[in-house]
Amino acid sequence: MNYILAIDQGTTGSTACLIHADTFEFVGKCNKEYPQIYPTPGWVEHNLNDIWETIGFTVQKVLKDFNVSGAQIKCIGLTNQRETTCAFSKDGTPLHNAIVWQDRRTAQLCEELRKNNLAEKVKEKTGLTIDPYFSSTKMHWLLNNVDSVKKAAKEENLRFGTIDTFLLYKLSGNSAYKTDASNASRTMLMNLKTLKWDQELLDLFGVKSQMLPEITDSFGIFGHTKGLNFLPDGIPVSGILGDQQSALFGQSGFNQGDFKCTYGTGAFLLFNTGSNLLYSKNGLLTTVEYSHQGKACYALEGSTYIAGAAVQWLRDNLHVIKKSSEVESLASEVKNLNEMEHILFMPFFTGIGSPYWEASAKAAIIGLTRDTKNSHIARACLEGISLSINDLIEAIRLDTGLPIKELRVDGGAVENNLLLDIQASVSRLNIIRPKVIETTAFGAGLAAALGAGLIQFQDIKKLWKEDRTFNGVNSWSDYYTQKRQQWSTVIKKLYL
Repeated sequence: MNYILAIDQGTTGSTACLIHADTFEFVGKCNKEYPQIYPTPGWVEHNLNDIWETIGFTVQKVLKDFNVSGAQIKCIGLTNQRETTCAFSKDGTPLHNAIVWQDRRTAQLCEELRKNNLAEKVKEKTGLTIDPYFSSTKMHWLLNNVDSVKKAAKEENLRFGTIDTFLLYKLSGNSAYKTDASNASRTMLMNLKTLKWDQELLDLFGVKSQMLPEITDSFGIFGHTKGLNFLPDGIPVSGILGDQQSALFGQSGFNQGDFKCTYGTGAFLLFNTGSNLLYSKNGLLTTVEYSHQGKACYALEGSTYIAGAAVQWLRDNLHVIKKSSEVESLASEVKNLNEMEHILFMPFFTGIGSPYWEASAKAAIIGLTRDTKNSHIARACLEGISLSINDLIEAIRLDTGLPIKELRVDGGAVENNLLLDIQASVSRLNIIRPKVIETTAFGAGLAAALGAGLIQFQDIKKLWKEDRTFNGVNSWSDYYTQKRQQWSTVIKKLYL
């Protein structure tokens, strides 16, 4: 029996997954978390050595747990937290902690760029809003503030990349220095039309093209394993997708009109627009879903920075639950929604993403009274996540003119049935959960299978299977009509 190894390098941990290379059934996974580093308020970093250690650990453990040898791995697919920016030398040594996509340290630079009337030019070239979220301003900061990075740049020994590039480089024994177009489209340095690094943008941010990886198609041979102590040499890395694109791919969403939302640390909604390069008028991003045979498939994307991380905050900071999964039962203790009438949880711990793009926003819980209990706060947290995502859904409706009726969902948080009932009620659509909710890793596995010639596009639709559809709760309709209005009013008053 042969297998596909899918590596999903996420914001809070890394996951190694096994997929049957013949049947494409999801076999199993191993996850390992690693520390989050907060040097100062608004800054978020990851130690690249910590990340690399979790890759070796999870790969070895998943192979051992399912009694699979490295020789049985036909190919490897990579998917990763996007925008997070790595600086390392040609021998693979990290030069600084990775600056995470959530990091806000370049907010002032972004404001200066907007004041210099560069927003429209950047959006036209990249499809992105000028925001600290993206990689280019992080690279600029590293080049101007970190001595080891300055020295490596001067000596032509500097490698920049997103996490996929760093992992590919390490997996291949420091030989394959590449990225795919879905990840490159998140750097704010790639031209959406040419799928190449844009020289005008490189000049703007002081980045030289030789500091950046080669941009390639999402499916194909990127490199082969070499010199690892947890995998044999010669296994092809044959698929790479950014995590949100990979999740849509894992939902068999490779055709125009396909639509999904992933509930992870943040929540990210992608709507496939095919070969149509559509620019949003309602605060969404234009991005590359994947590139194949030199041509891009595009998508509109809405980004909510905090989703599952809000539940983690309840667990780790307020200590109202011991495990994230306990939030559902705690929130379910609220039987009378009149008790929730004025309570809003605004989960903007790292600013607001789509559609408002307010980097300085801070989280808030409002409408508390003396009788407010932990159960009310837990329910408000789930509602805040759902209302944030609803803003993205409404923007998609406005941009496309389509009467969106259903949404496929995935990610760890979609095991929470109450959350999906709330989302269906808030957004007035059917929420469809697949049998395999690890669609980010599954999408990477499918990408690798395509790149290695094990499967064709037309075969992928047959692999997706529904678990359950959530239609919303009729008796909640009036309550959430009021909540949507209250949410919009408070955002305008507090943040805009």
